[in-house]
Amino acid sequence: MSPLEIAQYMLNQDYFSQWMGIKLIEVREKYCLIEMPVKQEMINGLKTAHGGITFAFADSALAFSSNNTNDASVALNCTINFTKAVKMGDTLTAESILIADTRKTAVYDIQITNQKKHLVASFRGTVYKIDKKVTEL
Repeated sequence: MSPLEIAQYMLNQDYFSQWMGIKLIEVREKYCLIEMPVKQEMINGLKTAHGGITFAFADSALAFSSNNTNDASVALNCTINFTKAVKMGDTLTAESILIADTRKTAVYDIQITNQKKHLVASFRGTVYKIDKKVTEL
């Protein structure tokens, strides 16, 4: 299976990413670009998107990029910096880029931007490779 087919296979089973409205825009080996609309049920009491939504969106990008070779990986450590408020009606894009890769771990940088191309969050995720195939889990 191609990286796009693996990512689509994962998305088909990922009901949370489906609920968030995530779409795969571009997928290639150890890389992905995804998109998500910000919906009313994602808004907190300050009328901005709950930080957990932005984090979860980045985490999905991490999953689709780090698993799309069919070698399963799980998040080991993730950090996020929120740089701009996200509002209802925004469309977010997350680009996940591999920055370090070893036999057992990999590190990805994920930049999240809004429809105006403004950076709203920067995320770094480390994954652990579990020696299993995505399609066999």
